[in-house]
Amino acid sequence: MSIETKITSDGSAVTIYIRGRFDFSVVNQFREAYEAYKQKTHFYIDMRQTEHMDSSALGMLLNMRSYLGSDAVKIEIVNCSPGIRKILEIAKFDKKFAIS
Repeated sequence: MSIETKITSDGSAVTIYIRGRFDFSVVNQFREAYEAYKQKTHFYIDMRQTEHMDSSALGMLLNMRSYLGSDAVKIEIVNCSPGIRKILEIAKFDKKFAIS
């Protein structure tokens, strides 16, 4: 599976790990990963093992933000490779998400 979800030990945040390709092939897995935790207010999208990201992944991140309530939820995109970070910055996602 290329999408895995874990809750922090104190239950305060959810981390969604994306492995391999982040594209339309994982749309249902990604949606299920955050919809199951709609009541949470802090999410990490861990891209440490993400090899590829396309425009559909950008759409999935925006859909997640919209579904969870935009500004009511903190979504951090973490452990990006330089290439993925560049895609996010070109798309101005650094204005909508915390990226590290």
